[in-house]
Amino acid sequence: MNSISTRRRTGGAILGASALALTAFFSAPAHAAPQAADATCGVLAPGASATAQAAVDAACSQIGVWYSWGGGHAATPGASYGYYDGSDPDSLHDGERKGFDCSGLMRYAYYRATGKDLLNGTADDQFHTSQAAARFSAGQGTAPLLPGDLMFWGSGHIHHVAMYLGNGQMVEAYESGTHIRVTSVRTGGDYAGAVRINGSGTPVPPPANGGTVFETWGTGVRTHRSPSVGSATVDTFPGPTQVSVQCQQHAETVTAEGYTNDAWAKLADGSWMTVIYIKGPAWLPGIPDCGGSSTPPPSGGSKAFQTWGTGVRTHSEPNVNAAVVDYFAQPTTVNVVCQKHAQEVTAEGYTNDAWSKLTDGSWMTNIYIKGPAWLDGVATC
Repeated sequence: MNSISTRRRTGGAILGASALALTAFFSAPAHAAPQAADATCGVLAPGASATAQAAVDAACSQIGVWYSWGGGHAATPGASYGYYDGSDPDSLHDGERKGFDCSGLMRYAYYRATGKDLLNGTADDQFHTSQAAARFSAGQGTAPLLPGDLMFWGSGHIHHVAMYLGNGQMVEAYESGTHIRVTSVRTGGDYAGAVRINGSGTPVPPPANGGTVFETWGTGVRTHRSPSVGSATVDTFPGPTQVSVQCQQHAETVTAEGYTNDAWAKLADGSWMTVIYIKGPAWLPGIPDCGGSSTPPPSGGSKAFQTWGTGVRTHSEPNVNAAVVDYFAQPTTVNVVCQKHAQEVTAEGYTNDAWSKLTDGSWMTNIYIKGPAWLDGVATC
C-alpha cells in the first residue's frame, strides 16, 4: 500500500500529533501567581557545597533566556527549541524560542556543575531522583534549605521545579511567555518539598562566544582548518570530550564509523569537525547555519519540494516522538533524498505513513510536502 491519503491543501498549522505525544514527557509549569522578583541571582546564603554553588552559577547564567516548553531536553543539556503545548495558548511560539522548561534548566545547571547528566527527565523524575543527598518536607519550609537545593510543586504528580538561592529567593523557568527569573520562594499551595543533590565531578566550562556545548564520541577525532578532512589538522581529541559549537554548515561529505554526513560544526577556536563525531542528530538542533540559510543545499540524487503549513518539524527518525532536528516556521523548500513507510501520522485532516528523508539526514512526514501522499520521482529508502 503506497498511500493512505492522496489529498493536500495549501495552508496548515503545527503538527498536532507531535505536541500531543510529548505531553507525557515534558514538565508543565506551575501556575500560582508569582511574587515580586529580586534582581540578584547568585548564592545568597552560606553553607552550600562547591557543586551546588556551581549549579547556582550555571542557572543564574541563563537569566533572561526564554521559558520554552520542552526546552533543555535535547541530547546534550543546554538551551533548545521547545514545542507547542496544545493546552496552553501561551506556548504557541515555544517552537521558535530557544530556552528551557523548569526541569530542563535544573538538568543544565547540574550538568554544568558536575560534567554529568544527573537530572535528565521531568520535574517528577527529578523529585524522585536517586541522586538525592537529603530530602525536606513541605512542612519544614525553607529553614533547612541551602543554595542549590531543588524545590518542587505538585500534589501526587510533580509539575514544577525551581532552585533555591538562599535569603528566600529562587531561580526558575516559570511558564511559556516568560523568561528565566529570580523570584521569592512559594511554600504555599501545592509546594511538595525540596531535594539536595548529591553531585560531584568536574564542572563543564560555559560555552565560549555564545556557542552551545555538545559531547563528542570516538577516539583520535581531528578538527580541521576548514570543513574538509583534507585540510590542515588543528586539534586531535584522544577520547570523548566537550566542544562549543558556534554554527554548522553543509560541506564535504564524510563517511566514517558506518555513517555518512555532509554537516560540519564550527567550534569556538574557529576549527571545524564533522558532525558525525558529535552526539546528536545529523544536523544539530538549535545551532544556526554558518551561511545563514536554514534550507540545506541539494545533494546528489535529491529532489526539491515545497512544504506547506507553519511550525513544521523534522525529526532524527521517521517518528513524531523522535528528536526534533529542525523547525520550519513558514513554508520552505526541502531537498528529499528518499522516502519510506514508517509511523502513521494524522494531522490537518490527513493520515499518511510516508516519510521523506532530507539531505541533512532528518525526516519529515509527507503530509506537509506539497504533492501526492507518495512523492513522484523519489526513490524508496
